[in-house]
Amino acid sequence: MMAASGRAAVDLPLRLSDQEFWRMTADMSEPNGSFRSENLLSNEMALASLVPQVIAQTKPGGVYLGVGPEQNFSYIAVMRPRMAFITDIRRGNLHVLLVYKALFELSADRAEFISRLFTKPRPATLTAKSTVLDIMNAYWETKSADEPAYEANLAAIQRHLTKTHALPLDAEDLDGVAKSYRAFYHYGPSMNYSATTALMGPGGPGGATYRDLMTQTGANGEPLSYLGSEEKFKFVKDMYARNMIVPLVGNFSGPKTIRAIGAYLKSRGAMVTAFYVSTVEPYLRRDGSLPAFCENVATLPTDDGSVFIRPGNVQQLAQGNSMGANPTAALPAGLPPGAARVGSYQIGVVVAIAGGCG
Repeated sequence: MMAASGRAAVDLPLRLSDQEFWRMTADMSEPNGSFRSENLLSNEMALASLVPQVIAQTKPGGVYLGVGPEQNFSYIAVMRPRMAFITDIRRGNLHVLLVYKALFELSADRAEFISRLFTKPRPATLTAKSTVLDIMNAYWETKSADEPAYEANLAAIQRHLTKTHALPLDAEDLDGVAKSYRAFYHYGPSMNYSATTALMGPGGPGGATYRDLMTQTGANGEPLSYLGSEEKFKFVKDMYARNMIVPLVGNFSGPKTIRAIGAYLKSRGAMVTAFYVSTVEPYLRRDGSLPAFCENVATLPTDDGSVFIRPGNVQQLAQGNSMGANPTAALPAGLPPGAARVGSYQIGVVVAIAGGCG
């Protein structure tokens, strides 16, 4: 079907059936891979830099591609895509996203969502009108519920996935969901990037906590995360309920997943609005597989408005240096337009996909 302009009309579904959702996850995914950390949550205090750029440079109604855990929700909430694919090399990320899927759908509002996420009783003072700072501060001071409460919440998550949605999760996936959810219970809202499903230590010193990530604000003090307003939360909740956030397992430079997304979108006349690549590209550069990633990106349907979203240390982005690059070093020459310094792991670059890979 062609639009009047001669370009294929967008034929993305409004919702996927549970069977279509899981078949897409299974058929498009690659074998489980590994990374040096579990990434149960991000360490990117980058929304103040990136969200204004994303809003200025993208239009709603397209397709969002991403990697990793919760940071994707904040970009989805402001971009308002019709569909999203979140690809990660680790199957553990799929388990985290399934936990989120169940919790978004089971929760009426943000306060209930955080109550379920960390297994903490909901403070009576919280309402749908509470600010995200009020919500996170209230749960920071609230003691976690007991083990039976955690077990009941986990049972509700697994029941929602396997009964309500009838997803055919095997024992390994159910165990992965349980281990991921246990980590949120163990660490609470003080968890950071160092948190693990092995429950080692307090989650590491000095990193951005879940509360820090959720309470990021813009230049005028406006909340930027997906929990910044009920409207943002409910947009992501609705996308999950319609099965339009599809979690995938795949290597960005692998032979299958990115290309499968591209083939599906081309068959539907849909365009990639934004590809949130996090700090994956320097790792691909170091292992010599960046050209394969660029070849995969070339199979995606994009236009002049399609962008990469690249948070991370600015030297790492520009030169592929180690994650420990000096955050106080001078900005290297030749950065794409939009680069801005706001601290280590707080650099934002939004750059057109056309000519932006590699």
